[in-house]
Amino acid sequence: MTSQLSTFFKKKNDYIYKTCFFVICLLIISCKTYKDKAPNKFDLKTALRQEKSGWQNVALILKQIVVPTFPNKIFNIKDFGGVADGKTDNRKAIAEAIQRCSASGGGKVVIPKGNYLVNGSIVLLSNVNLHLEKEATIRFGTDPQHYLPNVKIRWEGTVCYNYSPLIYAYQQENLAITGEGTLDGQTEGTWSLWKKDNDGKNQEKDKNLLRQMGNDLVPDSLRIFGAEHYLRPSLIEFYECKNILLEGFTAKSSPFWTVHPVFSKNITIKNLTIKKGTTNDDGIDPDSCQDVLIENCDIDTDDDPISIKAGRDNDAWNRQGTKNIIIRSCKFKSNVGNAFCIGSEMSGGVENIFVENCQVKNTPNGINFKCNLDRGGYVKRVFIRNISFENCKNIGILFQMDYHGYRGGNSPPDFQDIYLSNLTFKKIEKIGIKIVGVVSKPIRNILLRHIQIKETPLLQELRFTQNVIWEK
Repeated sequence: MTSQLSTFFKKKNDYIYKTCFFVICLLIISCKTYKDKAPNKFDLKTALRQEKSGWQNVALILKQIVVPTFPNKIFNIKDFGGVADGKTDNRKAIAEAIQRCSASGGGKVVIPKGNYLVNGSIVLLSNVNLHLEKEATIRFGTDPQHYLPNVKIRWEGTVCYNYSPLIYAYQQENLAITGEGTLDGQTEGTWSLWKKDNDGKNQEKDKNLLRQMGNDLVPDSLRIFGAEHYLRPSLIEFYECKNILLEGFTAKSSPFWTVHPVFSKNITIKNLTIKKGTTNDDGIDPDSCQDVLIENCDIDTDDDPISIKAGRDNDAWNRQGTKNIIIRSCKFKSNVGNAFCIGSEMSGGVENIFVENCQVKNTPNGINFKCNLDRGGYVKRVFIRNISFENCKNIGILFQMDYHGYRGGNSPPDFQDIYLSNLTFKKIEKIGIKIVGVVSKPIRNILLRHIQIKETPLLQELRFTQNVIWEK
């Protein structure tokens, strides 16, 4: 009996020891989990370390951005019937040259010096470099019927089928537009009128219809616009493409956004001159793109010179976002927009954005992080430094969550980890820095370092923020 009791207590003690050990392990794991979920510390020392670490990633991103190369074969459009008289339609000649070039393994389709009319879109194919020689100009015709049939695009952040962009590519790779020539969208007095009433039908009606389709998650294939609708096409749109080079040319008078890559990756855009079109004539809008370099561009538009996009509202929440964008050594000017902007379409998420060494002339707002409470999504890890501004008519640095929307305001976005350093403003006419979040989603972890504002009536307005550090 004594032996049996001894065995029983021994087993019971083993059970107690094992149970205690298990409980202790759970407590350790629980404590570690709690520590991991605790908010990250964000003081000046931490912010400076994170800023330095962020900029070190630029070299890694640049290694991923590889400029496409092309075989040394020339396809001159004059050999395919191209005529530089400004009257003959050259669309067929250019299309045949592009098809021949791509089918033969790739090369350069050359637009020689002269004035070329093109009635309809130029559709680029894989391994083609469309090269505009110096003093070569392509002027696109303005009859909407020439830009049919519809193609798949993204219009102000919502996917649909619409008139073809003036230059378009879909699911192609190794593409380029190069040279010192000019692309002229001829929007004045034509496409630009679509934003105004037109026998009771106007862009506003179609815009609202498309946004409702996006809100209701109508299948992409049923979002049909184009004929008898009024959504203006962009000048250049590459959709689901990769390995892209845009270099050297001038683009002007775009009907809508000028350079608009969508769901694309590995993009180099450099040495472009972009001139005004009409309202909503953004210069360069990388939209749900990855690994993009924009450098040495001179952009003078009515709207935003550069705006980083990632789709609108719940239509974009399950689609690709935007990351790894480098913008440097550019010149910006805008009549009604912002020198540099993220949004307002940013619902797929925007991260790892680097902007440096740029010059800004007159513009309403300098830098704008804009969205509304319908957008959802996030903007994080944005690094901006060494920018000089002349006159800002409204606000120098603006974070706004009140950009116009209509879905009820139940999806505020997340802004965090944004680092702004060495920015100089000559004059700001209203507010130097305005950062306004909402109670449910404060804007947080913002570093403002060496921000010099020489003249402004109100230096700052901060509301619903966390961890805004201003090192003067």
